[in-house]
Amino acid sequence: MAFDLLNPYPEIREGVAKLCAQFDLDYWARCDQDKHLASEFFEAMRDAGWLSITMPVELGGSGMPFGAVATMMQTVAESGGGWTATTAVHGYMFGPHSIVVHGTPEQKERMLRPLVTGAERPCFAVTEANTGSDTTRVKSRAVRDGDVYRLSGEKVWITGAAIADRMLILARTTPIEACARPIDGLSLFYTKIDRRHVDIRPIPKHGVETIASCVLNIDRLPVPVEDRIGEEGKGLRYLFDSINPERIMVAAEAIGIGRDALNKAARYAREREVFNRPIGQNQAVQHPLARNWMELEAANLMVFKAAALYEAGQPCGAEANAAKFLAAEAGHAACRQAMITHGGFGFSREFHVERLMRESMLPMLAPVAQSLALSYVAERVLNLPKSY
Repeated sequence: MAFDLLNPYPEIREGVAKLCAQFDLDYWARCDQDKHLASEFFEAMRDAGWLSITMPVELGGSGMPFGAVATMMQTVAESGGGWTATTAVHGYMFGPHSIVVHGTPEQKERMLRPLVTGAERPCFAVTEANTGSDTTRVKSRAVRDGDVYRLSGEKVWITGAAIADRMLILARTTPIEACARPIDGLSLFYTKIDRRHVDIRPIPKHGVETIASCVLNIDRLPVPVEDRIGEEGKGLRYLFDSINPERIMVAAEAIGIGRDALNKAARYAREREVFNRPIGQNQAVQHPLARNWMELEAANLMVFKAAALYEAGQPCGAEANAAKFLAAEAGHAACRQAMITHGGFGFSREFHVERLMRESMLPMLAPVAQSLALSYVAERVLNLPKSY
């Protein structure tokens, strides 16, 4: 499949857009208002084989590079579904990617095949309340006990945990005080969620309540040794093959939401007449929307530059962080301007932009804070002293 930076993976964009066209804006509004998981959309994506786009071919997947995922998820977001749509399939795309890259043949067969078929749901359990983005300081502990680890701790903002069968979870297997470096002593596991040992509580949210984000309290969860990904103590290194793809994917989704909001705003500006002229004839309306287009397209180039670097096995941390930062800013600005362009109607649910505005806050906050994305570039690219 040919790759064009200006039109990446056109066949994927066309196929996904065709599927998404089956779900109109009223469907997404109902999901949002009823706090109903977009299960019909999930089933359509599963049945069309999109859940397994990056999974190994030998397991029934498509074996596509991660830029294909970015294209797919951007198209989903741009279709009108926003994060209400993307979160229905989001967890299948980035979390298990560490297993795709680092899992043994036995693990790939056992762990990935149920994801290819949609028989199991995954979730990504890394963040903790008192450590936030400082992943090296996670307090969850996994203590070896014969053929199992006993895992205890608390995880927070674990989206999809309430309906997940397994979780990709990072925990300390060696106390940080006993490690030469903070990044050492962390291990990565993909294991079943045994609800006798895991208490799951949803967090009420500002938006995207179609899928719960949860607090997990874990008490001596038995994790088989064979559920550990790679070597003990090197889990954070493996996790980067989920973290960088996630930032690229979230950036692509933010662009998709921003484009959708911009298209809605431009259409309204062409059609809405005040003082016997379309409001889009006024430069005060035109110029902010034109700026939104420029910002979205510029950010999009960084998204696919980061994806191309990742696919080539090149360092891409700075580009992935930059893509996430720029796309989040551009997407949020476009959604805000769409509400302003609609005037009072932008605050109503009738024109669907208020939902996009709520959802556009997500990439501003996750999977990494905007300030930390800036700090990463300052330190790793500009060689400035670490600020924290």
